[in-house]
Amino acid sequence: MSAALLPKPVMRGLLAKRLRNHLGIAFIFSLACATAYKFGVAEPRKKAYADFFKNYDSVKEFEAMRKTGVFECTGFK
Repeated sequence: MSAALLPKPVMRGLLAKRLRNHLGIAFIFSLACATAYKFGVAEPRKKAYADFFKNYDSVKEFEAMRKTGVFECTGFK
């Protein structure tokens, strides 16, 4: 009696239908992740590098390392 009340499941085209939905969701999710990485990691990192090298003096840094003895084996004494 209960078997007559249940409709038959639709199996034809089920994989294609579900795959279309999941591909759309995956595409949207990947775009969201890429955007979050760009603005959450890449842009702050670029800004930090730009701020660091804005006032960086390589000659002064080299002289400080030379005075501390970092270059003992290279001949820069």
